[in-house]
Amino acid sequence: APPIAPMAARRSTDEMRDRVVLGEFGVRNVHTTDFPGNYPGYDDAWDQRRFEEAFRVDVIREEEDSLEFDMVGIDAAIANAFRRILLAEVPTMAVEKVFVYNNTSIVQDEILAHRLGLIPIRADPRLFEYRNQGDQEGTEIDTLQFQLKIKCKQNPQAAKESSDPDELYFNHKVYSKHMTWVPLGNQTDLFPDADFRPVHDDILIALLRPGQEIDVLMHCVKGIGKDHAKFSPVATASYRLLPDITLLQPIEDEAAETLQKCFSPGVIEIQNINGKKVARVANARLDTFSREVFRHEGLKNLVRLARVRNHYIFSVESTGILPPDVLVSEAIKILMGKCQRFLSELDSVPME
Repeated sequence: APPIAPMAARRSTDEMRDRVVLGEFGVRNVHTTDFPGNYPGYDDAWDQRRFEEAFRVDVIREEEDSLEFDMVGIDAAIANAFRRILLAEVPTMAVEKVFVYNNTSIVQDEILAHRLGLIPIRADPRLFEYRNQGDQEGTEIDTLQFQLKIKCKQNPQAAKESSDPDELYFNHKVYSKHMTWVPLGNQTDLFPDADFRPVHDDILIALLRPGQEIDVLMHCVKGIGKDHAKFSPVATASYRLLPDITLLQPIEDEAAETLQKCFSPGVIEIQNINGKKVARVANARLDTFSREVFRHEGLKNLVRLARVRNHYIFSVESTGILPPDVLVSEAIKILMGKCQRFLSELDSVPME
């Protein structure tokens, strides 16, 4: 039989390579260390076949505007590249120029323009080109035009003693649904079944009183979150590492119940074995790692809290312009484009 020491050494090396361990006062093994030649006895050279076998993507939950998926067998740098591309480099259409013909509301012109800019517009950015630098006039291939023209009036039928503005006035609330698409050039032919409009109808833009009006024309252009946050296609894009909770010895009765309360609901379940209550880890994924267990002297040395280093749980929440699965595939295309560009730059630069 092999001596115990090398086995234990290998186990601790494996832990260092595969797990980020959460201690009571800090986090261990934070850095990626599995590069070639760092550990004797481990072949860490990059191998495409091995990567393809180990790498996988599992979709966990897909809804209209949110997506949760696991990316397993990947390095933090690549995972973070996806996150940052989703936030700042997947393009969308947003209001860039606002031509104010009349604005007698109490919202100043520049505040109004800023508010309009932040309204997400349901228009597929893949149908449009980027507007050229310095172009003042938009064309049908790079600009969407919207009009907002609304005037507040008194309601003559309102009851004399009423104080409710909804009864007293017409059009006193300006919503995003009042923005109407005005086709430019041949856009009616280009997009015969298009329905360009704000993603949400009920975004309140301004409040008016009788006699006040807003008359503006807006130009939407294609842009990326790097230039302005209004172009970002996601409300949130984040990832976390998969939690990994290990009970180092059986935990029973009162201790089991205390342990259950230390974690998020659903993480620890209590089984009845031979009349004893025994704790077991039911679903570590649900845990948020509050480290509450470290406050209990009797429990803190019986549990190992860790995270799996190469298992990323992504959650992507779209603003509604494009579905989240499309955003993720667009982000992958952008990363591939960056790699192609880098490789072609390498080819074109003469080596010293």
